[in-house]
Amino acid sequence: MVGKPLGLSKNAAIVGVLALQGDFREHIAVLRSLGADALPIRRPEELAEVAGLVIPGGESSVMDKMSRAFGLAAPLKAAIASGMPVYGTCAGLIMIADRVLDAIAGQQSLGGLDISVRRNAFGSQLDSFETDLDILELGAPPMHAVFIRAPIVEEVGPGVRAIATLSDGRVVAVEQGNLIGTSFHPEMTGDTRFHQYFLDRVSAR
Repeated sequence: MVGKPLGLSKNAAIVGVLALQGDFREHIAVLRSLGADALPIRRPEELAEVAGLVIPGGESSVMDKMSRAFGLAAPLKAAIASGMPVYGTCAGLIMIADRVLDAIAGQQSLGGLDISVRRNAFGSQLDSFETDLDILELGAPPMHAVFIRAPIVEEVGPGVRAIATLSDGRVVAVEQGNLIGTSFHPEMTGDTRFHQYFLDRVSAR
């Protein structure tokens, strides 16, 4: 496993993982391996108990529908607006994007991240791939990244910083204020540095 536990104290902030759909269990396992108190979030009252949130990969249109059905969409938007650190991976990146270029009819995002994303930008699941990314914020070695029906960031606003790109220049990781987003799935590779980067953001706040 690349990365190391943060050594968080027993009084460390609680973090949540949106657990409506997708690979939330894997994120919870990684966060707990780093010493975080990580909980699945399915209800507004649970969201109110956490200081940071991971939105996992999965199907963004399903997450959108379920978040509205469970009464979570408005509280999630309010948490993002209030400055809660949020890390979105794959579908989670789509969920926190301001603009989804190829959303299905009626699909909404939570917004907050001034980017335009395109869903399934690389094709079907058969077109999934892996590559190594140099990410200055995470240091050496390069991060091995897994892309599964991944989105791509096509436009970034003036306040957004691209922190990882493919060899052809396409943006696959961004941050803006309290928000971090990646097109890929770091929870699948044993490299915990992005989760640690997120937890550092929570601790700093």
